[in-house]
Amino acid sequence: MSRAAHAPGPVRSTATAQTSGSERGRAAAGGRDQAGGRGQAGGRGQAGGRGQAGDRGQAGGPDGDDPRGRAGADGDGRRGRAGADGDGRRGRDGAGDPQELLRRVFGFEAFRDGQQAVIERLLRGANALAIFPTGSGKSLCYELPALLLDGLTLVISPLIALMKDQVDFLRSRSIPAARLDSSLSREETVQLYDALSAEAVKILYISPERLGNERFLHLLGRLRIALLAVDEAHCISEWGHNFRPDYLKIARLAKQVKVERVLALTATATPEVSADIARAFDIADDDIVHTGFYRPNLDLCVTPCAADARSELLLARIRERPPGPTIVYVTLQRTAEQVAGFLSARGVAARAYHAGMNADERHVVQDAFMASDREVVVATIAFGMGIDKSNIRYVYHFNLPKSMESYMQEIGRAGRDGAPAICEMLACGDDVVTLENFSYGDTPTPEAVSAIIREVLGLGEQFDVSTYDLSQRYDVRPLVVETLLTYLEMEGVIRATGPFYTGYRFQPLRSSQEILAAFDRPRAAFLKSVLRHARKGKTWFSLDIDEVGRAIGEPRDRIVKALGYLEERGDLVLQPSGLRQGYRRTQTRVDARKLAEMMGVRFKTREAHDIARIQRVCAWATEAGCLTRHLLAYFGETHEAWSDRRANAGQLRDGCGHCVRCRGQSADALPAGALPPLGPADAARVRAVQQEGHEALAAPRQLARFLCGISSPATTRAKLRAHKAFGLWERRPFADVLRFVGHEAQQQGGR
Repeated sequence: MSRAAHAPGPVRSTATAQTSGSERGRAAAGGRDQAGGRGQAGGRGQAGGRGQAGDRGQAGGPDGDDPRGRAGADGDGRRGRAGADGDGRRGRDGAGDPQELLRRVFGFEAFRDGQQAVIERLLRGANALAIFPTGSGKSLCYELPALLLDGLTLVISPLIALMKDQVDFLRSRSIPAARLDSSLSREETVQLYDALSAEAVKILYISPERLGNERFLHLLGRLRIALLAVDEAHCISEWGHNFRPDYLKIARLAKQVKVERVLALTATATPEVSADIARAFDIADDDIVHTGFYRPNLDLCVTPCAADARSELLLARIRERPPGPTIVYVTLQRTAEQVAGFLSARGVAARAYHAGMNADERHVVQDAFMASDREVVVATIAFGMGIDKSNIRYVYHFNLPKSMESYMQEIGRAGRDGAPAICEMLACGDDVVTLENFSYGDTPTPEAVSAIIREVLGLGEQFDVSTYDLSQRYDVRPLVVETLLTYLEMEGVIRATGPFYTGYRFQPLRSSQEILAAFDRPRAAFLKSVLRHARKGKTWFSLDIDEVGRAIGEPRDRIVKALGYLEERGDLVLQPSGLRQGYRRTQTRVDARKLAEMMGVRFKTREAHDIARIQRVCAWATEAGCLTRHLLAYFGETHEAWSDRRANAGQLRDGCGHCVRCRGQSADALPAGALPPLGPADAARVRAVQQEGHEALAAPRQLARFLCGISSPATTRAKLRAHKAFGLWERRPFADVLRFVGHEAQQQGGR
């Protein structure tokens, strides 16, 4: 979603069309007269500052309904809509012309393919799905209509780097945009809440995890949300390549907070995943806008090679080609360090980038890459999402990607300026084992699935759980626990009632007398009764919300809102603790054994899908025909559809003409090294680890994960990642290691 993505195809000869947002700086058309400015979005001196909403002299306070006095609120507690027209969807700023806004505010002369079609659907009140290639301008599809709709546009994205880039871009064009993430200070968060309550923000970016914040959900219930934009929407599909359980909750939330329209966006949706997205958000077939994935400037190459030859081959490629910004994708963090070190030692300006580095280190690498015209970044998939760099000339896959979807997304970061770019895969069959092992390692044991289900079903009709606690207790990653709970929801066994925190701690910034003096007698008495139950520590006071509620006879909802209100006023610093997810049983008679078997089958099916995706990458890399055609076919684009778009260029209709197959390179098998079978010496190593008596490695599957280099909550807690045997057999198939370990366990048990 680079700013360069908004550059319209027909005007590539103009300066605006050829440079990215960061490179254009603040030269685009559109000034401070358009929909407010930077100060309005978050500053206290503008509309929405403390002097208006929530001033101490105003009516309102820590009540059980809306903590702020809202004389202008309508019947449902939301703000009055004097600016809306007859259908309530368009406000006073809705009279603008999209084409005029495109030129005046965003600085572009024409829409890119698909953008106008999406915007028109949203402006008439329809939900829409935009399937555009990476870098094709998806973000404009919600940024522009946000200025024409009366209410807030809420953007949900897992990419924090992208949020910052887009907020900076929008503010440079005097559009009141903000992001709410963990990087904000307490003061910045308070200012943002003020601005949101005063409707001084047009576009707000959040991560999916923010929807698990109890106080934020209370705030959403008070706002008018004209548009909900869901980035990376393919994460909602159970059978997609990057399923995230929290995405399934977004569709339900949209109905709960009365979102007026939804825009789902993705760059990597197969026809099956597109259908899942449309079904979740009630998107009609006519409101799915698919522009096609064909990128004529990308030169696709596959070079089969042995694992020990890849580093030298990569070095040769970098040296023999003209210099240019380059991304080298790897699977493991240590591979990123090794390859970057190898290249640096040979005179190449290369740096590693991965999630194991701290934030400051990652920022240094990213900033250097953005400023350079020849920097090489060797990275895991943590790099590239939301990077606003249009002139990336090379994308190498040092390791096989885990799916065709990942591959499409990663090569999509190359050549966004329209100039030629090379995407080369150094394909080695040895990578298959590593990728498959991660999938096998994520599949929970039948015993863990059964135990979690029994615990959940035994908690009563209304209950709550901590995914972290379940994860630690049964040695299953938190994401897998969330997935299991989501599966139970999908089966109609339970229904989520919402997240909440069991406790809060606070630091007063004013004395109790000063805080209470600002309220009338009933409200002051309520607050005093709450604060009286706080337990004092060295610097913080703590509250158990349920315990306080029982003691004073007040609902937890009112107590939480009151604490949040005091934080917004600047009376105290507030921190939640003990996140739990509430549920309600929807089926009273459930056969726990059969349900556990069904869930086990579901996890096994998902595992099979993941393995099939890896095998599909191998199959594509060894296809005999045009690689571009086979890649597009995977995403549902027919040969006729994409070749027709190229017919006017006078190129051959039976191939792209610019991949290695079309240039005559034959398809070869992917080389893979052979490993000797496991024998007595290996059995001795297993026994040595077992004799150390680590509780985290007691079960054969736990030990097999450990030996294959797959961490788990138990091994992390026991600090076993530093053990010399961790990852000892990472190049061996997980199934082989599990079989060998299981056999050794039987042998030991029989002695």
